[in-house]
Amino acid sequence: MERRYDLDWIKVLATGLVIFYHCTMFFNPWPWHVKNNDIDHSVILVLSLLIGSFIMPLFFAISGISLYFALQKRSIRVLLKERLLRLGIPLLFAVWVLSPPQVYIERFASGQFTGSFLQFLPHYTDGLYLDIGGSGNFSFAGHHLWYVLVLLVFSAVLVPLLIRTKNSSAAFKGYHLILLPVPLSLIKVLAPTIQLGGYDILFYLAVLLYGFYFLKDRTFTMVLEKYSTLLIAAASVSSVLWVTGFLQQWNVLLLAAVQVLYCWSSVLLIFHLANKHLSFSNSSLRYFNEASMPYYVLHQPIIVIAGFFLRGLDLSVALKFLLLACIAYGSVAALYHFAIKPYSLPRILTGLNGKSRKKHIKSTPEEVSLY
Repeated sequence: MERRYDLDWIKVLATGLVIFYHCTMFFNPWPWHVKNNDIDHSVILVLSLLIGSFIMPLFFAISGISLYFALQKRSIRVLLKERLLRLGIPLLFAVWVLSPPQVYIERFASGQFTGSFLQFLPHYTDGLYLDIGGSGNFSFAGHHLWYVLVLLVFSAVLVPLLIRTKNSSAAFKGYHLILLPVPLSLIKVLAPTIQLGGYDILFYLAVLLYGFYFLKDRTFTMVLEKYSTLLIAAASVSSVLWVTGFLQQWNVLLLAAVQVLYCWSSVLLIFHLANKHLSFSNSSLRYFNEASMPYYVLHQPIIVIAGFFLRGLDLSVALKFLLLACIAYGSVAALYHFAIKPYSLPRILTGLNGKSRKKHIKSTPEEVSLY
């Protein structure tokens, strides 16, 4: 199979963008684990609205495509074993090592707990952590690694079905671009299941399946080229409508439709631009493609801890944001390069193979694109 470098670039850039997004969560008015003493209702809120509306659907679209490529060479047993190890171990690491400090900081910052971190640890298993500001402490989903947990569940449930239908999808047609936002909007508003990252898990399931059956197809890139002007227009107009509608509190169904239109047009536009401009490899891609999973696993606890110490400083929002972003990106970069990349155990804990690759070896799309 031909290597899809554009998909690798999307994953790498999306990982960098999700770190940026979680930095905005420290300053915007939405509930989060720790908040700045000065909340921003303008630029940072708009950035949060725009990035947060497409970033996780983009990850699930990539996951659907990667799942298709993985099933071309792997049996059900091999694939599920690989996913359990490469995703399950980082999830356990997050649950028992990375999440307790985040829960403690949230409880301490909100006044729900007043003792030290060591005094809090025996209470970490008191009840399930279900939402920010709740009473339960045990973060069974690993905080930001809820995505990994959902992906594991999707893989376990869907793989036996998908392996039988992996080659049964029809050729990609242009009308799919137009029709998909309709059911996605209804799912977002009407689905009675779990809400995560701004969307229902059924929404993410639909996006993953769409990636598996359609977005992986080479005809998809030709369709995107044909409709590129429409995508640019739809993403531009819907972004303005989405921000305006959110701030003015439009009707729930109308607002959901606008958000989904913005989300879907943005995701497709990203795929189009990546295919057109990023279908190549270089040393940066090879380095950060492997680093993306450790970056994803490690970044949020760093942001929460750094935010806890920055929140009370008498500095402007802009300066604090710059400091927080530098700490977040700099810390994950240093940890990966010096403490994870060279050593087997840290690599396994953060979702990599146990041995570091000394040189780049040409590989098929699924080998380093597990999420």
